[in-house]
Amino acid sequence: MNTPGGARMSLSMPRRALLAAPLAAAPARAAAAPWASLARDALAPIRAALATAEGPVLLKSFTTEGRGTFDRVHAEVAFTYDNALAGLALLAGGERPLASRIAEALRLAQEQDRYWSDGRLRNAYAAGRIVPEAPRSVRPPGWWDAARGMWLEDGYQAGSAAGPLAFAVLLWTALGDPPFRRAAERAADWLEGLRAPAGFRGGTIGHEPAPDPLPWVSTEQNLDLAIAFARLGRTEAAAHAADFVRSMWLPAQGRFAMGLTPEGGVNGGSALDANLWPALAWPGAGFRAALDWVLTRHGLPAGAPSEEMEGLDFNDDRDGIWLEGTAQAVLMMRRLGREAQAERMAATIARHRRADGWIAAASVPWLTTGLGTGLRPGVADFLYPARGHLAANGWAALAALDSSPFG
Repeated sequence: MNTPGGARMSLSMPRRALLAAPLAAAPARAAAAPWASLARDALAPIRAALATAEGPVLLKSFTTEGRGTFDRVHAEVAFTYDNALAGLALLAGGERPLASRIAEALRLAQEQDRYWSDGRLRNAYAAGRIVPEAPRSVRPPGWWDAARGMWLEDGYQAGSAAGPLAFAVLLWTALGDPPFRRAAERAADWLEGLRAPAGFRGGTIGHEPAPDPLPWVSTEQNLDLAIAFARLGRTEAAAHAADFVRSMWLPAQGRFAMGLTPEGGVNGGSALDANLWPALAWPGAGFRAALDWVLTRHGLPAGAPSEEMEGLDFNDDRDGIWLEGTAQAVLMMRRLGREAQAERMAATIARHRRADGWIAAASVPWLTTGLGTGLRPGVADFLYPARGHLAANGWAALAALDSSPFG
């Protein structure tokens, strides 16, 4: 998921060495018992979903069960970040043709948007096959509101945040084919337009022709941008993003701040991905302590020794386990040689794999995040559901394969 420097602003929020090489696994190690099965099981429903369609395709992000606002709003949603992550997981698992189908769907989405032609991607599209022969046919997802008698689209889904687009660049550059490289360069041109005095802003939210700017600056999204720009040889832009990320390091606490608020102040909230991803991307940069911060503030059971923790919450109220973030921590633990801890949390992920193969987004029916949808100003009403989640499977596969999306 892509954490902003300010508050979340949508009902739909699910979405991250400076010259890192494209997707690469750590040096080979003896296979531990849970890893091969977790990788196989995490990738299985992704493969199965791709098998239901031909050609370029975007995968639905959450399983839906036909009831309530969440299910209605997410009935056809394919988040850009989730799909790019799934492509990276497939590539790490040796499934290049399948990864290329997702990458091509994202490339076509960039080319065939019903309005934009400037290199951006929207945060989400309608799931399913993308038809190359249908120009200007790609649309954001939506739903029919019977009470109002109208078709609706969510403002976040229709908008363009920096982090999800950066993840598309990570997938395109990891594959490296010329059409994907051109798509990545077009995306980077648009992303460079988000430059702020410090780092890069969050992107846009809302519909064409004049979506609102997102003025916050996110630690995690700037990490994504630093790696994406570096992959393309845009060294100055990469350094600008990386410098911002490093400026958010709080050495006395051994962790990162989330970023800057829209007003320019430091957002000191505790974000799991903002702390783990820089340590994954820059393993020698002195950020390893961030894992212990995350375990102390987000680990469950609360107060347990780190070696007895089962998983991690999205925020520090610890009302349930966020499986996507737990998988990120598993990968970090493996990279630090903390294998027993990694295996314990991997077992938690495996327990939350549903009968249909999808790993649940949350261990409880509705997991609080401390973030708002924007529908009720000042209310932290964005929740993660106990629904199968494409990004949870993607990160679980990457953790099991000991492969980082950042190289």
